[in-house]
Amino acid sequence: MGKEQNRLVLCASSSMAFLLLLAWLYASVFSSDVTLLRPLPGFGSSLSSKMSDHEAILANYSLNFPLRRLVRGDDRIQLDTTGFACHSDLYSELCIANKQVRIDNKNLTVYIPSSQSQISRKNIKPYPTTNPLHLVTSVQIVNEETNLPACNFNHNVPVLVFSSGGFTGNLFHEMDELIIPLFITSRHFRSNLKFVITDYKAWWVNKYSRILSRLSRYEFINPAVNGSVHCFPGAVIGLKFHGLLALNRTDIPGGAKTRRFVNEDEMVVMMEELGFEVVVTRPNRMSNLNKFSELLNSCSVLVGAHGAGMTNEVFLPEGAVAVQVVPLGLDWASTNYFGEPARELGVKYLEYKIEPEESTLFQTYGKDHVVVTDPQSILAKGYQAARAVYIDEQNLKINVERFRETLVQAKQLIEDSSDSSSLN
Repeated sequence: MGKEQNRLVLCASSSMAFLLLLAWLYASVFSSDVTLLRPLPGFGSSLSSKMSDHEAILANYSLNFPLRRLVRGDDRIQLDTTGFACHSDLYSELCIANKQVRIDNKNLTVYIPSSQSQISRKNIKPYPTTNPLHLVTSVQIVNEETNLPACNFNHNVPVLVFSSGGFTGNLFHEMDELIIPLFITSRHFRSNLKFVITDYKAWWVNKYSRILSRLSRYEFINPAVNGSVHCFPGAVIGLKFHGLLALNRTDIPGGAKTRRFVNEDEMVVMMEELGFEVVVTRPNRMSNLNKFSELLNSCSVLVGAHGAGMTNEVFLPEGAVAVQVVPLGLDWASTNYFGEPARELGVKYLEYKIEPEESTLFQTYGKDHVVVTDPQSILAKGYQAARAVYIDEQNLKINVERFRETLVQAKQLIEDSSDSSSLN
């Protein structure tokens, strides 16, 4: 009688598909911002224990990361090089500065001190879509090193400038052109930014106050009644727009998603070639804990990317193997949160530490960026900065031939365990 085929469960997978856009949007906005993981070493360890959680977050928060994640490619290079970049497409225009800006509310002018920018003066309508722009007041962006207005108020968080003009008053347009784009543009700042709302409509602000207060923890500025000059460490002028009532989950900075294996199908083929019966899990499959725990308890090997899904190792039978794929920047967390506990559970544990080329951060930032070459320097910036990159933004494209070696080890551990059991 031949050996029984080993069953392997692959727990990292593509993100869940959401059928109801607004249901997902509201759930994301109104849910609590809670993490079950302890901060990693270096994530704010030098801060005084007397500081409040909010102050600690602000002290550790790296301004550059949430700003630069709003642009890609040449626009991101421009932002990194000059501190200022604009992106325009068929629907909207968005400008970003990662340096101090001064906003003169009286004449709706944003001053950005930069001699490197390709433009010296620019007008932008901070509202997505082109149809109602005659109902939207322009904001002037000026790149200038001298003759800057004095700051009346200084802020320690970036600013988002957008208009509540346009076709507000029509529910479709309010959702399509303001609420959804506002969510896309601001959610990943985790409420740490201030809103300057041009063409301010008090009734609209009151109507959506619950959403707005979740996206920004600060009092909103109405330029029409506050003509002073406000200074910010960075700025976003305009809103990102994905299309009519659209929210593209692959283009949401820091959007709600699980780390995924980009080449999952290729990995499954390799696993099956090694003789494993592969069960690929999806989030909806994990919702029935009784059935899912029974499935895991019948498996010889669990393979997953670092994340909450690896907690499922607690359901593996004694002697099974947990294989954790360790992304860039998450070595300590991977070993301490899941590696050591697995051994205490009687589960054999293997780590597969990816090479930089196996992380999507390699393509996003480039091989020479510190995000890729020196993760420790990013970890030192604090939990929020590190999370924004290594937890929220990173997916994995596994080198299948290299990973094969780890699964061969896992298979050998299972076979050795079976041989030992049969001798006893």
